[in-house]
Formats: sequence, structure tokens, C-alpha cells
Amino acid sequence: MMASGRRVLPSEGDDETMRYLDYTKLDSLDSEAFRGTNPFPLANPEGALTHEGFARLMGSLPSTKLFTSEFGVARSHGQSPHDRMSLEYSDDLSIDRSWHDFVSELRAPRYQAFLRRMFGRRMLALTFHWHYALDGCSVSPHCDARRKVGSHLFYFNTSDDWDESWGGQTVALDDGGRFPYKSAPAFDDFDRCVDSKTLDNRSFLFARTDSSWHGVREIHCPEGAYRRVFIVVVEDKKRSMLHSVIDRFEGKERARY
Repeated sequence: MMASGRRVLPSEGDDETMRYLDYTKLDSLDSEAFRGTNPFPLANPEGALTHEGFARLMGSLPSTKLFTSEFGVARSHGQSPHDRMSLEYSDDLSIDRSWHDFVSELRAPRYQAFLRRMFGRRMLALTFHWHYALDGCSVSPHCDARRKVGSHLFYFNTSDDWDESWGGQTVALDDGGRFPYKSAPAFDDFDRCVDSKTLDNRSFLFARTDSSWHGVREIHCPEGAYRRVFIVVVEDKKRSMLHSVIDRFEGKERARY
């Protein structure tokens, strides 16, 4: 069916009152504690999505047929490739309506106010994408581009479809301030590693700094299993607009990560 100019698929048991974000949980997060966390501002809450919302989104995840494989793509600063399958969100993407409704909540004033409170920043721009990772995939240690304020990762695996021993944790890395962000250290080069929790309605919110090193160690999982994450990329609005103009002028595909 068609709605608001976008192609969507009906959700089973469609409910106009469905809410995806759990503001009881989000509003309980202490912004000062978040910004004071070492090695960089981060939080890994359980239950950022409502129980019903998480179940609805888990049951309507986009098909792998929609994804683009990104393997062996060269990265800046000599870092190893970030191997995964990727799908960019757009309003006309042919996916279940539940995901469009979820993004509508993410674009709404209340979530925007949550981000401004946590990051202590205004004038934010959001983009969205999914990453699926399979056996052998990894994300080498890196800091994100400077136009980024931070990211909010929503993990979509449960203890029924994923074993923690397979990996897939986002690892926050403490370099003690030694490495320039334009460099390529390995996981073993860091003083401390903090593994996120990823199963059963976990999310991972972090702020970008010149020391916000993070990555995902190589995954070892059975055939047919996927680490699944939906990422809200939070950018400085002015920087984002400037980079978009420059990239269009130079005919470049925008570097997102």
C-alpha cells in the first residue's frame, strides 16, 4: 500500500498506537554521567525500546536481498576494511511499515530533545542505516568522522538467535590518549577494552571524540546467523550540510563512517 508518498508493507496486527522508544528508560539516563564516562562518553542501556516495539521490529527486519555487500573496501589511515552488509534507510524503501514508523519516532521532537540533552549539543542531523554481519566479519578500531556528534546503535539479536561467544560486541577502546585519530592501531594496542552487551533489547549510545576508539572483533558464527544492528548517526547539522555540498560538487560518494 502507499502512505505519505512512500511504499510500505502492512504490519501484521497493525496498531496505530504502537510506540517503539521507551522514554521511561531513556529519560532515566544521566547526561552528566554519560559525558563523564571513560574512555569516552557512552551508555549501553537495556530496554531503550518498548517490549512490544522491539518484538515488532525483530519480526519485520529487512531482507538481506535489499543489502549491499561491503567487503574489502579500503579505508582511510591504513585501517583494515569494515566487512559487513549495509542498507541505507530512505522514506521510499520497500520495507515493513513498522520500520518507517520507528524512524518517524526517531525524527520526532522528543527523541531529538533526548539527544540534545545527552550530547549537550543543538542543531543535529540524523541519518539511519542497518548493518548485518556474518561469519568472519569485523570492524577494525577507528574513530568516526569529525562531523559526527555520535551514534545510537540498536542491536537486533536475542539469546534465541545469537550466542555471545560468537562475538558481535561493540568494543570501546581506551588508548590513554596515545593515538591520533588518523591512525590504525590494532585491538591489542589498547590499554583497556570494554565490551558492550548486545542481546535482548540492548542499545549503545556514544559520543564521538578524537579518542572514541571502537570496533568489533572478528565474528565466528554458524552459517545463516547474522549480527544485526540499526544505527542512528547523529551529525552536526552545519558540518553535515557543508560536507554534502562539497561531496556533490566533487562527485564523491559520501563517506559515512
